[in-house]
Amino acid sequence: MKGIAYFPGCSLKETAKDFEISAIAVMDALGIPLIELKRWNCCGTVFSLTSDDLMHHIASVRNLIRAQEMESPEVVVLCSMCFNTLKRVSLRVNRDEESLTKINAFMNKELDYAGEVEVKHLLEILRDRIGWEQVSEKVIHPLDGVSIAAYYGCTLVRPHEVGIDDTETPTVLQEMIESLGATAVSFPFQTECCGSYQIVDRRDLVINRSYRILSSAQRAGAQVLITACPLCQYNLDEAQTELAERLPDYTSIPVLYFTQAIALALGVEAGTIPDLLAESLVGQEIPKKEETTR
Repeated sequence: MKGIAYFPGCSLKETAKDFEISAIAVMDALGIPLIELKRWNCCGTVFSLTSDDLMHHIASVRNLIRAQEMESPEVVVLCSMCFNTLKRVSLRVNRDEESLTKINAFMNKELDYAGEVEVKHLLEILRDRIGWEQVSEKVIHPLDGVSIAAYYGCTLVRPHEVGIDDTETPTVLQEMIESLGATAVSFPFQTECCGSYQIVDRRDLVINRSYRILSSAQRAGAQVLITACPLCQYNLDEAQTELAERLPDYTSIPVLYFTQAIALALGVEAGTIPDLLAESLVGQEIPKKEETTR
């Protein structure tokens, strides 16, 4: 099966390397390699809500042009925030001929974007193209007896027109968890915002919100929490260091990328996971590989 065009985004080359490492290994194992876009650039991070602000959409359109140059009808994204930004920009310019014409005119040194590339999240490829049954068939280390909470955050399911699942009660991550043999844990704050960029200047707000999310998942019986957003992973994981200092009785919970959970079950490279956690998830030591540059 041929590969699929892939936009990594900035975080996956720095703070979220484990996300990319595990995703590449998983998709190789499933027979659909991720082919990184050449000359990709930052997506712009957030979608501008100002109707006449086309300048902040240019970065995303350039990435869509990169996919177009590969003659790919689609581009897959891992980071839920990058996905949200690219998807919303693609919907706007694919449907709004006037906006597309203006952006193409501005980028006079680029090929014109034709407005035809579809933006997909990796979870959509796993669910709709590969199917959870096929994923389950590839599992060699079932995550039996492990309770995993799915944390969606904001940008994976909102707004409705770009979300990959139901806005209020999404199930895609729970279905993924169950395909790995683990127990999926639902909890009230699975689509609650973690505080996002407020970690920069309103740290206490993010720590408090993270505590609500983490403690809610733990009360529901979760042993591990998974997410699709590097910023959510950072906020939730970082908060636990401070929570342990503030609250002597606080017990931390591992926060992994969803691709790391799949990688562990498939027995492929999962990035950096504490040995004891990896062993407890699959019941045996995970073989380690040397990290390669892709």
